[in-house]
Amino acid sequence: MSTERLLNVLIAPRISEKTARIQADHNQYVFQVATSATKADVKSAVESLFSVKVTGVQVLNVKGKTKGFRGRAGKRADWRKAYVTLAEGQSIQFGAQP
Repeated sequence: MSTERLLNVLIAPRISEKTARIQADHNQYVFQVATSATKADVKSAVESLFSVKVTGVQVLNVKGKTKGFRGRAGKRADWRKAYVTLAEGQSIQFGAQP
């Protein structure tokens, strides 16, 4: 897979209280990925970008919410999320550590 394609697979890490709990309990990390990304794409992207060993990937589609704005109905975009399980003893550091 080309480097350009790898960089376009992962969009952003999802950081929340729920993902922090999943990370601590199961060594899983959550990423927002491209809607066309497959499990193999996500696995190779995470392994090459973060230099870690991935043992499993679960992907799911998140449906956009229907919201109202000034009396008009609108819809947020659908997106795709990936839960990535790392090998025992491995981790990913997001951001700069002081």
